[in-house]
Amino acid sequence: MMLQNCPHERAVRETLERGQWPLGAAPELRTHVASCRVCSDLALVAVAFRQARAEGFSAARLVSPGILLWRAQLRRRNAAIERLARPLLGAQIFALAVALSACVGFAAFEAHHGLAWLDWLRDFAPDGLRWSTLFSASPELTWLVLLPALATLALLGGVALYVATDRR
Repeated sequence: MMLQNCPHERAVRETLERGQWPLGAAPELRTHVASCRVCSDLALVAVAFRQARAEGFSAARLVSPGILLWRAQLRRRNAAIERLARPLLGAQIFALAVALSACVGFAAFEAHHGLAWLDWLRDFAPDGLRWSTLFSASPELTWLVLLPALATLALLGGVALYVATDRR
C-alpha cells in the first residue's frame, strides 16, 4: 500500500495549524476534506490530538508557586529536625544506660554490704523510730524497701525519657 499525496493536503495542514478547522476553513476546502481520504484522516487525527491536548491542560491543575515553596521549606525543616534528633536520641540512650548501670551497681553494693550506709539516719530519727534497727533486723525488709525504690526510680526515668522524646 503506497501513501498517496493530495494537492490540497498542505492547505488543510496550514488551516489545522492555525486552529481554523473546521469553522474558519473555506467551504471548498471542507468539501474536499469530506471527499478525500488522506485529508479527512489528517483532519480527524489533528482534531483528536487538539481535543486530547485541551483535555490534558484542563485536567492538569497547576499548584501555586507559593505552595510549592512552602512545601519545600517544610521538607527541608523536617529533614533538619531529623538530623538534629539523631544525636539527641543517642544521648538519651547513653543516659538511660548510665542510669541502669548505676541502679545495677547500687543493687550489687546493697547485696554485698547491706544497709550500713543508713546508719547516719540513726542520729536524725526520733527516739521511737530507729531506722538502722528496722533495716538491720530483717534482710527481707531491706529488699522490701529497696526494690520499690528502684522500681519507682526506673518508672520516673521512663516517664522522663518519654516526655523528652515526645514529638507533639
